[in-house]
Amino acid sequence: MSVIFSRTETVLAGLIMLILGIMMIPLPPTLMDILLSLNISLSIVTLMVTLSVKTPLDFSVFPTLILIMTIFRISLEIAATRLILLHAFAGEVINSFGTFVVGGNYVVGLIIFLILIVIQYLVITSGATRTAEVAARFTLDSMPGKQMGIDADLNAGLINEEQARERRKNIQREADFYGSMDGASKFVRGDAISAIVIMFINIIGGFIIGIVQHNMSISKALSTYTLLTVGEGLVSQIPALLLSTSTGIIITRASSKDGLGTDTFTQMVAQPSAILFAALIMLIMGMIPGLPKLPFFILALFFGFIGYYFIQRARKEEIVEEETQVEAPVSLPPVEIDPSILRVEALELEMGYALVQLADISRGEGILHRLALTRRRLSEEMGFIIPPIRVRDNLQLNSTRYQIKIRGNIVAFGDAYPNKLLAMPPAGQEITISGIKVKEPVFGLNAVWIDLEQKEVAELSGYTVVDPSSVIVTHMTEVIKANAVLILGRQETSVLIENLKSTHPVLVEEVIPELLSIGDVQKVLHALLSEGISIRDMVTIFEALADNARQLRDVTSLTEAVRKRLGKAITQMYEDSPGEISAIVIDANLEGEIYSNLAENKVLDSQLAQTVVNNITSSAQEALSQGKRFVILTTSRIRPHIRALTLRALPRIPIMSFEELDPGVKLKVIGTIRK
Repeated sequence: MSVIFSRTETVLAGLIMLILGIMMIPLPPTLMDILLSLNISLSIVTLMVTLSVKTPLDFSVFPTLILIMTIFRISLEIAATRLILLHAFAGEVINSFGTFVVGGNYVVGLIIFLILIVIQYLVITSGATRTAEVAARFTLDSMPGKQMGIDADLNAGLINEEQARERRKNIQREADFYGSMDGASKFVRGDAISAIVIMFINIIGGFIIGIVQHNMSISKALSTYTLLTVGEGLVSQIPALLLSTSTGIIITRASSKDGLGTDTFTQMVAQPSAILFAALIMLIMGMIPGLPKLPFFILALFFGFIGYYFIQRARKEEIVEEETQVEAPVSLPPVEIDPSILRVEALELEMGYALVQLADISRGEGILHRLALTRRRLSEEMGFIIPPIRVRDNLQLNSTRYQIKIRGNIVAFGDAYPNKLLAMPPAGQEITISGIKVKEPVFGLNAVWIDLEQKEVAELSGYTVVDPSSVIVTHMTEVIKANAVLILGRQETSVLIENLKSTHPVLVEEVIPELLSIGDVQKVLHALLSEGISIRDMVTIFEALADNARQLRDVTSLTEAVRKRLGKAITQMYEDSPGEISAIVIDANLEGEIYSNLAENKVLDSQLAQTVVNNITSSAQEALSQGKRFVILTTSRIRPHIRALTLRALPRIPIMSFEELDPGVKLKVIGTIRK
């Protein structure tokens, strides 16, 4: 067995070849019995697995399994047809289904067979097909929103990079699964149609062969081949019905921590009053003249007992909960009063009184814990220690308003509702859920604040749903990234230099104070941070400064030299796929004109500057509308000027130079900017 499990791919390939061989190789009736029994047992196992899985992705191979089992069943139908037509006997299993199961009456068997086909084709398969189509469409539509939700949790510090990567992978697997199920359900539907065709072929063909070749009477031929055909049809359609049922269950299955059986029982008995009402209905129906009383009275007694039992059980649980519950005091965490009222905090979060409960320690790991995780993660990403974030209430604000301050100045604000959830529709869709319609504070997307009870409906409609703490923490994260220059002061820069000096004293002493001051180094770090470049690799930054500070005295030129040295890290930041980066390139003639104009006038001509900005904006907007990730690529001699020109119009589009591009990365040019 260990050898088989270690080579499952080879074994599966061999089994598929054997299935195809069944179509061409005549089988003895005994082997036919074994294979038909195997087909029924595999269908039962598949149904049991679909009932047991907790999420549809736990059985992600199901679409492929549908195809394999359908081919297996069709192969058996072909082999059985061969035996029926050649020998008027296809094994004991088919014979038993044709005689014992339907009492030897081929008319009854034919009716049962047609009923199974109708149930499978018109009820189960049609419903599963439609459900698969809708699920596939909604899953694909909700992918952008789910990706944003993952990014929000990552920015809020709730998950790390590994967890975010795993969640993105699961979103892709979910989309692949429902897309595959949409196609696989067509196999099941086609199988139901083929069963009817095969039945008529067997009856008509057997009738002709029985009379012409076996010299049977008309009634004998009709009876023999119809019973065998009905038996073969029932043996084939019972597994097909089980597989169709499995398909319907797996498609309509919602993710849960328990199996379907546990969820069904738990949710059914959660409303015992409804069960008692059903018992009352059964009792009334038993009293109606003309209806049989015994079955209705038995069911009324049964449902009445079940309902009464679970009502009593719920009351006992409430009593126990009331006796053991201890109310936790709800109070704000103690706030230390700074003796110096003139002190200005580096980072502050002020909240209206309705939002203060989000910072309540008695509620567990709330916004304070998330802010601490965010501060640590941003410190690792950006390369310097983010100052502590001071959280305080401000009664002068509206009850749902919060504002973010950096060194005493308000840099951002927004509104959040503590007892609601923020729902954002899939990209390109209008808001259809009732609530307080707003603009999402971080990216300016259309959103709506909904009640907690609306969460499930919103998620099923493809909305991304986040709690108010996540909204505030994500907003704080983006504000810190965008304003890192304001946070990194001389004191923070000095701390970075001292930390580097403890491990690389010679390198630091060569640069400071002989070549540069702390203020000069701070300006270079500011220039890097303003474009989202991490300054964590201080060794490489100081190596570049030591090599170039004697020749290059201005901050802009020094920054370009440092960027070249950090080229590999910068390139990896903007790769749209591993080892590949997409770029819109500025034409060499336009670069030359810009450089000559700067050399003559020191400042770019206004008309030329406006033309460059318009052309870059047009090309960038076109690429953004197609959902592409890219950079603007130019030479290092004009890169800072291009960045300054596009800062207001395209603040989030990175500007790179050819000199800092990693040579090992494949460049994919998606556009060229000309005059």
